[in-house]
This record gives sequence, C-alpha cells and structure tokens, in this order.
Amino acid sequence: MTVARSLLLFVLAALAEIGGAWLVWQGWREHRGVLWIAGGIIALGCYGFVATFQPDPHFGRILAAYGGIFVAGSLAWGMVVDRFRPDRWDLIGAGICLVGVAVIMYMPRR
Repeated sequence: MTVARSLLLFVLAALAEIGGAWLVWQGWREHRGVLWIAGGIIALGCYGFVATFQPDPHFGRILAAYGGIFVAGSLAWGMVVDRFRPDRWDLIGAGICLVGVAVIMYMPRR
C-alpha cells in the first residue's frame, strides 16, 4: 500500500508540475494570456505541496526520485498533449530514469 500511495503522489506531482509549466509556456510563448500563466503558477504551487505527503521523510531522496518521474512524465505529456513522438533514445532514457526511481525509493533499507 505504501508503494502504491507513493507512486500515486509522484503521478499527482508530475501532473501539477508539468501541467503548470505547460500552462505558463502556453500563456507566454503561445500568447494565450495572463490567465493561463496564473493557472500555471497555481498548479506549480500545488506541486510544491504534493511531495510533502510522501511517506519517506527525506526531502533529498523524494526530490531525487521525483526527477525520474518528471523525465518520463514530461515525455508522456508531450506525447498526449503536443503529439510529440519520442525516439528510442528518449524511451530508453526515461526507462533508465524509472529504474533509478525504483532503486532510490523502494529498495529495502536498514
């Protein structure tokens, strides 16, 4: 249950951070306006809180592991939202990052 909860929190963090950054990008680079930017800022603020609910108490470990989720999630976001087509190296790199997440977060410790 703890691993499932942790993974769900990582997914929520990725949606908030990647979605928030995308909204800011759309507001600024695609000239959609200040409301898009404001929505992005709010989403990025929400991202900042999600990590605090992780069961592991170590900030550095949580953010290091989240980095791998961010990499894979960014590629997935690009595929779904922007119709980006990752190449095999993108996918291999994301896979390596996800293995790193598993090692950092879920390997047994004393």
